[in-house]
Amino acid sequence: MRAVKSRDTTPERLVRRLLRPIAPGYRLDRRDLPGRPDIAYIGARKAIFVHGCFWHGHDCARGARAPKANADYWAQKIARNRARDAAALAALAAQGWHSLVVWECETRDAPALAARLARFVCA
Repeated sequence: MRAVKSRDTTPERLVRRLLRPIAPGYRLDRRDLPGRPDIAYIGARKAIFVHGCFWHGHDCARGARAPKANADYWAQKIARNRARDAAALAALAAQGWHSLVVWECETRDAPALAARLARFVCA
């Protein structure tokens, strides 16, 4: 568990590499915002979260795979993560922020992800 990073993960770095030509000027890991978004455009009030499919319980193949060892612990942990994510998105929305969640599995299709990021940031 010590090896699991909370920032500068491979999917997050890929999203940042796609954002640089579209809209530079983002800020990283804003601890003063609810949920601590991975990427934030302060002036535009837009936040981007890059979620790992396993850790945040995505419904893709990787996220749906449950560990066999200590299954109850992992089910509860992922449920807590999902609840925390929903609360963070709601708190940001209450403060007037727009949020986008990018899943780890979406980073495999870079052109589609770049188009989605451009629509979000430029809208």
